[in-house]
Amino acid sequence: MTLTARLTGLASVLAFAATGALAAPRTDLTLGQQLEPPHLDPTSAAAGAIDAVVYSNIFEGLTRFASDGSVVPGLARSWEISDDGLTYTFKLAEGVKYHDGTDFEATDVKFSLDRARAEDSANAQKALFAGIDNVEVVDPLTVKVTLKNPNGGFLFNMAWGDAVIVAPESIENIKTNPIGTGAFKFEDWVQGDHIDVVKNPDYWGTPAKLEKVTFKFISDPTAAFAAMMAEDVQAFGAFPAPENLPQFDADPRFKVLVGSTEGETILAMNNKLPPFDNVKVREAVAHAINRQEIIDGAQFGYGTPIGTHFAPHNPDYVDLTGLSEYDPEKSKALLAEAGVTTPIQVKMTLPPPSYARRGGEIIAAQLRAVGIEPQIENVEWAQWLEATFRGKDYGLTIISHTEPMDIGIYARPDYYFQYDNPDFQKLMSDLDLESDPAKRSEILKTAQETIAKDYVNAYLFQLPLLTVANAKLEGLWENAPTQAADMTGVYWTE
Repeated sequence: MTLTARLTGLASVLAFAATGALAAPRTDLTLGQQLEPPHLDPTSAAAGAIDAVVYSNIFEGLTRFASDGSVVPGLARSWEISDDGLTYTFKLAEGVKYHDGTDFEATDVKFSLDRARAEDSANAQKALFAGIDNVEVVDPLTVKVTLKNPNGGFLFNMAWGDAVIVAPESIENIKTNPIGTGAFKFEDWVQGDHIDVVKNPDYWGTPAKLEKVTFKFISDPTAAFAAMMAEDVQAFGAFPAPENLPQFDADPRFKVLVGSTEGETILAMNNKLPPFDNVKVREAVAHAINRQEIIDGAQFGYGTPIGTHFAPHNPDYVDLTGLSEYDPEKSKALLAEAGVTTPIQVKMTLPPPSYARRGGEIIAAQLRAVGIEPQIENVEWAQWLEATFRGKDYGLTIISHTEPMDIGIYARPDYYFQYDNPDFQKLMSDLDLESDPAKRSEILKTAQETIAKDYVNAYLFQLPLLTVANAKLEGLWENAPTQAADMTGVYWTE
């Protein structure tokens, strides 16, 4: 072989090696999100934006939701249920450490569940824990939970983000420095801009493939589009500008995932505030609304109309949209029957998501056409949580409830829409006690019909999950069985 040939061959090898090095998969990711969490404690707030950062990534529960919505083992690797359905004995994972190096053990489970169900608990889903009678530490890796009554949904409830396990040693600073057992550790938070998490090298389970994830908060839809096109962010879950999806779909740099969520998007009504304490007025609101116009105008056609608070992809779903068909003349007649004087001035608070702000303008115009005059107040997420959700200072508001199968919230008279129906409350109690699938299905169908016929809220559409991502990114959830941006299985292909 000539010297020239040898040099040419060496150059080829070096070029191949350099190309291989350059093609090594990335290990970092910047993920766009529209909503910034108010803090990072999922056990003391209703904000889905908290779970979007911390669920599975930082904090874990006894059980967890998989991407297909099934409930799978989490920190509890197995469990036994007593014959009477009252006692759950959980066997915990061995060798688990919190991010600060302290050991995870059964005492942490007892602390977390007792804290969640305490009288002074700030847990937004405190009702999930109300059926617990006692939590007993058997040994460091075994905990026994005894219920007051059998509850066929208990393992499901333990998979919620509100039921993650936290440690007493780090609880004081959990809102700004969350310390969990998950595959990622909290690194820093630049408020108003981003949160960084990094790979937990000592994770007890399957390690994350990414070394670092940055959750970048971009509330404006136009800015979200620009950031994706510039590749400043490599993925954006719940993309807030659905009108731009065809452009991304046509660009080989990106892929568009269109999935489902558990998010029932509703026009919530304050059932104790006049005139919404009158069912005829609530029914009038429901008939004044053209769902398809909202879906087309605010969501550019993405979304499934609903007539009750239940996900259409659930096998027990009942299509009740016919009970609240768009009929403005019927709406006006109902208002007359209710004896209210029109125009009715009512406060409508709109949180930041695009479906709320864009949808709110459309709904306001529809309501004005029948004699209801919404006074729109655009509020930030923290303000919505404080004044609307906790303070109940509103007449109407638009929100998507992304918690999994959460129709049970209608059994809470002090919940923010303040619906108090003892018959519905009994239905939910019966559901907790029933284990027969056919009977549970009938109860759920009756529950859906009850709230639809009471016109508790105006039911709009099931929120889709619209994700734009770099074409080389894999492992993102296509559907959202809970409010999470689970990064534990995400990776780059090259």
